[in-house]
Amino acid sequence: MFEYAPAPESRDIVDIRPSYGLFINGEWVDSLGDERDKTVNPATEEVLSEFALAAGADVDRAVSAARKAYESVWGRLPGRERAKYLFRIARIIQERARELAVLESLDNGKPIRESRDVDLPLVAAHFFYYAGWADKLSYAGLARRTPDGGFADPRPLGVAAQVIPWNFPLLMLAWKIAPALACGNTVVLKPAETTPLTALAFAEICRQADLPPGVVNIVTGAGATGQALVSHPDVNKVAFTGSTEVGRQIARSVAGTGKKLTLELGGKAANIVFDDAALDQAVEGIVNGIFFNQGHVCCAGSRLLVQESIEEELLAALKRRLATLRLGDPLDKNTDIGAINSAAQLDRIRTLSEAGEQEGAERWSPPCPLPDKGFWFPPTLFTGVAQSHRIAREEIFGPVLSVLTFRTPAEAVEKANNTPYGLSAGVWTEKGSRILWMADKLRAGVVWANTFNRFDPASPFGGYKESGYGREGGRHGLEAYLDV
Repeated sequence: MFEYAPAPESRDIVDIRPSYGLFINGEWVDSLGDERDKTVNPATEEVLSEFALAAGADVDRAVSAARKAYESVWGRLPGRERAKYLFRIARIIQERARELAVLESLDNGKPIRESRDVDLPLVAAHFFYYAGWADKLSYAGLARRTPDGGFADPRPLGVAAQVIPWNFPLLMLAWKIAPALACGNTVVLKPAETTPLTALAFAEICRQADLPPGVVNIVTGAGATGQALVSHPDVNKVAFTGSTEVGRQIARSVAGTGKKLTLELGGKAANIVFDDAALDQAVEGIVNGIFFNQGHVCCAGSRLLVQESIEEELLAALKRRLATLRLGDPLDKNTDIGAINSAAQLDRIRTLSEAGEQEGAERWSPPCPLPDKGFWFPPTLFTGVAQSHRIAREEIFGPVLSVLTFRTPAEAVEKANNTPYGLSAGVWTEKGSRILWMADKLRAGVVWANTFNRFDPASPFGGYKESGYGREGGRHGLEAYLDV
């Protein structure tokens, strides 16, 4: 083993204000309430900035601004004109990609290599992709039935309320805002309270792109702000990505209101490795499936189902690979595992890992010194896991892998589907027929074959059961923001 010299990315390229207000109607405004909160760097616990907790009156202002912009400007604008703004936003994101990647890693704790090479290219790609759809909605196969029994072009819904999580702050923003704007809707977005900085930077990008005032509004806050936003009577569409528990609350709050709703919630994905799989390739896919972004991924492959005949060989190779992962400074380009996003999330990961040991599973982590400051958890795997164990049933949302075994494809399907979730799955085998058979049987919105965690703006994403409903991405992602 050789040592990697530090290769830190400079944080001097980002300019973080000491305090932020709300972005409403194209302007920075003070909150009408008095509450404020701080966002911290999870790798150092350093306070990065403080921000307003939007009050109910602030949400009213933001929704009113979005409604006015929709009725007077954006909803009337031809698709080809909306596309120009989306293309402009995409190009600005590309131009500022380095700055935004550093900001994301500072605020979220993920390695700069992931922010730079995965998040930011996908953010720009989503705006480019939906810019291309803006003037082609008539050809999306989403015609609207008219009162006389005929069909007409789909039309926008109006004002979209969007609430996004902390694991992919800027990417989830792009998944929500790009299709909404392409379809002619206006937006009020609430970022997660632990990661507001890239959403606030996006507000500046909207101004830089000369987006008409009120088309995009950013209100920061915690759960009360999100609740006020999704329950606002003048909102036509609600989009939420986050925990299943909060998703249930939102579904209850909008029931009977006529609001269109999409939910992208939790997951407990099975990553299934057959005895004919390319072993080294599968090991890389397993590592990417669960340790990418510290396991803060709703579609993470947190359950490894390995065929009994190769369990010993696969686990030996996997442990060798985990021993090479580098945990540390998220701004170091050599880092593989960054910081856990918050103290609260670290407590949950620790609690569930302790439950795994108490229930009889065997815990293993590579030698991994943890920094003295910040929120850290080593890459961890559990063997001897039963399907009844909490670590096999509950979403840990951290760098923790549960290993189970199977003998036949039918048993693999039964175990993979034995979960209340249904967001994603992975299959590793050299047989194309087996891949297609498994994909047909697995109750998961996305099934990866001989890869994992691959995303494309042209491909829809979403789940079954307690993983939510509706799709984001692709042509399917347009339907959520149109009256069809």
